[in-house]
Amino acid sequence: MIIDLRSDTVTRPSKAMLEAMMNAEVGDDVFNEDPTVKKLEQKLADMFAHEAGLFCPSGTMTNQIAINVHTRPGDEVICDVNSHIYNYEGGGISKNSGVQAKLLQGDRGRLSLKQIQESINGDFDWLTRSTLVSLENTVNRAGGSYYQLKDIKEISAFCKSSKIKFHLDGARIFNALAETGESPKQYGELFDSVSICLSKGLGTPAGSVLVGSSSFIKEARRVRKVFGGGMRQVGIFAAAGLFALENNISRLKEDHKKAKKIEETLKKCAFVESILPVDTNIVIFNLNNSITGELFEKKLLENNIKIAAFGKQTIRMVTHMDFTEEMLDKVCSVLLNLNT
Repeated sequence: MIIDLRSDTVTRPSKAMLEAMMNAEVGDDVFNEDPTVKKLEQKLADMFAHEAGLFCPSGTMTNQIAINVHTRPGDEVICDVNSHIYNYEGGGISKNSGVQAKLLQGDRGRLSLKQIQESINGDFDWLTRSTLVSLENTVNRAGGSYYQLKDIKEISAFCKSSKIKFHLDGARIFNALAETGESPKQYGELFDSVSICLSKGLGTPAGSVLVGSSSFIKEARRVRKVFGGGMRQVGIFAAAGLFALENNISRLKEDHKKAKKIEETLKKCAFVESILPVDTNIVIFNLNNSITGELFEKKLLENNIKIAAFGKQTIRMVTHMDFTEEMLDKVCSVLLNLNT
């Protein structure tokens, strides 16, 4: 038995999801003629209170398209220092759009209204234009932390009054909603655009959807083509997304409970120096000097457990729908009995 906790992207489609994919009605999506893709795009647009959607291969692409449409070269996007758009998208902010990032240090990846207000540049020739604010929810590098709706409402109102665009990297937005109990519509209506990933907690093989106004998505389709993201009979992947939305959202709290169990186990381990609070399905902890990150990873692999180093002494584990109770018991046992 191989246990893979490197990411929630490692899940494989269930038999029922595969059947839905194989039975999908398809067409040419570049011609906007794939009926299953169109159904998925509209479903998510409706869920998040927007007019239209655009299906893309990845969340990186949906984020980068949004940045490109919302900005001009020489502008800046305001985001947290832990943001995925800054850390894990290959420098795309500058490479794809000629935009620079203004990095703020939030509370475990979460920016406050005051921070954003104080970071906006004045209208001077020698300053970059502050044209976009991007939030991430949940925050990957901060251990799956999530925003409170009231805080997003405050930031949204400020951005609207200041004529600044507001984007949500919602790679794990359904994990946040599983904890807050709020609806996608309550979140979506506060943003100019939302990126929604289907291949993480929802368990599809690939794909993300960008939602926004009809005019925004029309321009986003053009940018998707420029970025090489135009796809053909991709309804087979869209069908997986539709299946996931109908079947895999309600079970996300199971992943969160398993992550909490790992957190409780780590608190008993002498080799652990500190653990970020576990809010959703991501566990991030630091090792003390009794063992190196490299050796820790090797020891777990000897027990058929795959994990991801998140730094020299920092480890990340991510629970997901393919991580069973049996696997959880084994991971906890290995951790408790690990000889360092």
